[in-house]
Parts: sequence; structure tokens; C-alpha cells
Amino acid sequence: MKQVRKAIIPAAGLGTRFLPATKALAKEMLPIVDKPTIQFIVEEARKSGIEDIVVVDGKNKRSIEDHFDSNPELEDNLRAKHKDDMLKLVEETTDINIYFIRQSHPRGLGDAVLTARDFIGDEPFVVMLGDDLNNINNNGNALTQELIDSYHQTGASTLAVMRVPHEDTAKYGVINPSAEVEKGLYNVTSFVEKPDPKDAPSDLAIIGRYVFTPEIFDVLAKTKPGKGGEIQLTDAINTLNKTQRVFAHEYRGDRYDVGNKFGWIQTNVEYGLQHPQTKDELRDYIKKLGAKLAAEDNKKTTK
Repeated sequence: MKQVRKAIIPAAGLGTRFLPATKALAKEMLPIVDKPTIQFIVEEARKSGIEDIVVVDGKNKRSIEDHFDSNPELEDNLRAKHKDDMLKLVEETTDINIYFIRQSHPRGLGDAVLTARDFIGDEPFVVMLGDDLNNINNNGNALTQELIDSYHQTGASTLAVMRVPHEDTAKYGVINPSAEVEKGLYNVTSFVEKPDPKDAPSDLAIIGRYVFTPEIFDVLAKTKPGKGGEIQLTDAINTLNKTQRVFAHEYRGDRYDVGNKFGWIQTNVEYGLQHPQTKDELRDYIKKLGAKLAAEDNKKTTK
């Protein structure tokens, strides 16, 4: 069985939910305290043993490429001023085998994955979506590592799922599990893209991490546009599941959705409470803010 060595990070989306900030800035470069969201994804990949990463980007994404490129002027300045800790942070972003491919037209997630076919070749690979962060404080296994471990047991494509409130199933792709073959690993009958809650077959939602066998590319190449006129990855997974098993691995760790404003703010707060340069001041601020809000609520109820 071939090892999983390569990862695809789709990053061609327009980021319209964060306008106007994303008019000229890649959504993936929005920071969580002091680190761009895409850097968390890259660090998760490397922690999971991934050797080569390809970012599928689009127009106005040059800031991602610049972030992972060297900046000799900045590095020389930090070196001359003996700011060794800062220099190390900067150099860590360039010590990565990372490549970039342009998705010329926004044809959907399935098309973005297909764009990287020549880079992957005939190897199993990981797909990591930038809106989903997990284990941001490095206090356990990375989700991608869990999926790779599962793949090495089964030899089959495996995607990550997590239980969500039933009323939220319309926001996700959802699995219809047929059997739990072992704790947290499911055989799947079908995959449903953003079902109405009354039609959702389960509360197990797909959360943006996948391990695929290379056969997914042949399926994607034949997949017709689905919802929104885009090539849906979920449709291709359904088709693949008819000829070879596709498993779902249930993740039980911490997950952060940075694809919406509240999720991004929440992630900043939680990461900020662990960051050595912000945790103490932020904790004090939250306590004071909580007391202030409680006093305001008390005034409203006594009027």
C-alpha cells in the first residue's frame, strides 16, 4: 500500500462572506491572532506526515504565495537586529514543499481537486479545506493524521464527519451510514449535499478533511455539474462509493469553522486564550466584559 504523502488545499473561493476585507485579501490569509488560517492547515498537514502540498488558488490569491515565499529584506532586517524568535517564525513559513496551481474558473470544489490531478499522479492523497480548523492548540492528534491512520487500515477512501445539531444539517454534506464497522468508522450508503433537516439521513456531517484513492480523479472527470452549476465533490464520492468502499471517520475533537464571521471571531478568542502573548490580558478583558454585559442585562430586566 502506498503511503499518503501529498495534500491538496483548495483556496480558490472568493470569500464573499468576509467582504469588504476579502476584496483584495485572500480569505485564507485572515489571521487567527497572528497566524493566517491557511498556515494552520499547512501545519496540520506537516504534522500528519505530508511531504508535498499543492494549493489550488484563483485570482487575487497572490498573498498566499507571498506568505510561503522567502522575504530576504525582512529576514536580513530581523537578523541584523538579533530578533531571532521573529526570524524563526518567518523562516518556518518557507521551509515547506508547497506548490501552487491556478483554478482558472470557479467550477466548484470537485473541479478544484481535479485541477491537481497531474500533481498527485497515482498516489492516495489528502484534501484539506481551509474553512475547517481543528486541534489549533496541538493538544492531541491532528484530524488528518487520524484519517491517514484509518486509510492504512482499510486501503479505502475515508472522509471526516462530526455530529452536528440536526437543524444544522442543511449547512453540510451529510452521510447515510449503513453500519459502524468499528468504533467511529462507518460504512456509508450515500452522501447527501446540504439536505433539508427533515430529509437528513443522519447528524453526521462532512467537515472538510478527506483521504482519497487516485480513482476519484476518473470519477471527477465524468461528474456533471450539480448544485449551483458546480462540480460537487459529494456527487463524485457517491459515484466512487458504488465501485469501491468509502468510509466515514467520526472526529470527536475540537473543530472551528472559520468560514463565517462568528466562527472566525470565536476561533480568535479561543486561540487567543492559549497564546502566550495574549492569554492573560484577554482573559482579564473577557471577565470585565462579562461583568459589564451582566450589569447591562440586569438594568434592562429591572426597568
